[in-house]
Amino acid sequence: MSGLPDPASAVPPSAAQAAPRPYAAPGDVAGARKAAEDFAAFFFSQSLESVFGSMSSDKMFGGGSGEDVYKSLLTQEYGKIVARTGGLGIADAVQREIIHMQEVQ
Repeated sequence: MSGLPDPASAVPPSAAQAAPRPYAAPGDVAGARKAAEDFAAFFFSQSLESVFGSMSSDKMFGGGSGEDVYKSLLTQEYGKIVARTGGLGIADAVQREIIHMQEVQ
């Protein structure tokens, strides 16, 4: 045709055979819960990041790039705690949808 190589031939055979593995196998309620809590933790940490991002650093602790790194880690942990303790029910809703999607397949 156009003399261009087939894009599929550029992919090594081992990479072509490696399919992404599902986070939770069908019927795996614990895996669905873990995936749902991870999603909720990410959602909450991103929301908290925008809240804490607008706050200025305290002169007592010096600020700087180190404080920014630890502030980011702190918001990630806050997000995990909120998700684990129930938060706004996001993890429950996501878990229900994961299980529902597994039943449909």
